[in-house]
Amino acid sequence: MPAWEDIIERYYPEDTPLRRLLLRHSGQVRDKALSLLRPGMCRELVESGAMVHDVGIFRCHAPGILCVGEEPYLRHGVIGGELLRAYGRECGVDLEPLARVCERHTGAGITAQEVRREGLPLPERDWLPETSEERLVCLADKFFSKSGEGEEKPLPVVRRSLEKFGAETLARFDALCREFL
Repeated sequence: MPAWEDIIERYYPEDTPLRRLLLRHSGQVRDKALSLLRPGMCRELVESGAMVHDVGIFRCHAPGILCVGEEPYLRHGVIGGELLRAYGRECGVDLEPLARVCERHTGAGITAQEVRREGLPLPERDWLPETSEERLVCLADKFFSKSGEGEEKPLPVVRRSLEKFGAETLARFDALCREFL
């Protein structure tokens, strides 16, 4: 499997503010996830998944965090999954586990019913983290924002930020907390 550094270099070859933002945020998510790692989990997948979970942001439109692409920001995980699968085909390696981390880390996961009900710009299917590694990266990501100073958010602040997405989202987040915190 290519190292996460190779993947970042592939899609962020220049030292730009966006690359530095991505690496800072991803490093924070990695460190949080590794601090919560449980026995039997794949450390390499958690580390690499955390470092590439937002690789698709450069194609999205979120100028407040330096993303000047065209796609809705909500699609960054799906885009990241597509990028990793394509890169894996080029390299002749299976990057499916990393692609799944990208696709399933948004919010506390997103269901097909939520995609349909909310008219979200995603293919209508479940985007829920399934493996323990996917769930851990998803959880760790909620504690760090790409905007602001990048300080770790306290758990009550994270919960409040997810409340606006409804009881289902909050229940999934609480389940992640019970599993890892």
